[in-house]
Amino acid sequence: MTGSHTAARRQLRLPDGRLVWCTRPAEASLMWREVSGDGFYRRASQQLQPGDAVLDVGANVGLVSIAFAAEHPGLRVIAAEPVPDTFECLRANLDQHVPGGVAVCTAVAATAGTQQLTYYPDAPGNSGLYADRQADDALTRTFMRNGGMDDESIDLLIEGLHDGHSLEVPVTTVSNLLSEHGIGRVSLLKVDVERAELDVLRGVAPADWPRIDAVVAEVHDEEGRLAEFCDLLRAAGLSPQTRQDPSLSGTELYEVYGDRS
Repeated sequence: MTGSHTAARRQLRLPDGRLVWCTRPAEASLMWREVSGDGFYRRASQQLQPGDAVLDVGANVGLVSIAFAAEHPGLRVIAAEPVPDTFECLRANLDQHVPGGVAVCTAVAATAGTQQLTYYPDAPGNSGLYADRQADDALTRTFMRNGGMDDESIDLLIEGLHDGHSLEVPVTTVSNLLSEHGIGRVSLLKVDVERAELDVLRGVAPADWPRIDAVVAEVHDEEGRLAEFCDLLRAAGLSPQTRQDPSLSGTELYEVYGDRS
């Protein structure tokens, strides 16, 4: 791990002309492409109505919240992000683009407290409670190769990308967030937490599951995590479907969408 590092806040202009805050514009641009593509985020958004409540867990700089709120004015968004650098961007973006959106500086897991998180300043979207530098390098390498990049260029881009340092961050649970923010019903729980997906679901009290209509998530399928994640959704009465974006072929990254249909 390297020492402390604070990333400078910068602006990115989205394809629709809106300006958003981030620390790594190239990464944020890739994230926006994912959010606005034909994957499960789009399917999840199509089920929302104005006034619905969305819990955005692992919000990063808030691009998913921004996309959903743009399509459904009046959406109630609670967005959780534990990394201070990223959280400052999230809060600014919600203030600007998600009226009434609430940013909470916390990780979300199975139990409340504090945990150590590995923060990658040069790849903030890959930071997490279970960050694995070797695995994150390999995943990024495959993604770049799928995009047509040659190995020499990939080597240059990956060098130091996942140099990280440890942060102690506050941790809460989904059920605590529902209680603290007075949310009676969650139309959508979005989860993107870099290998901590199961922890998030385990932090939903049994009595709270009937109040959650749908879940959309990115899941790292290591050690059977994808199957276990889907099993937890089924046990909660949701019907999960999985897909893998072609750009992530050969990696362990999958999308999951489950609702009560």
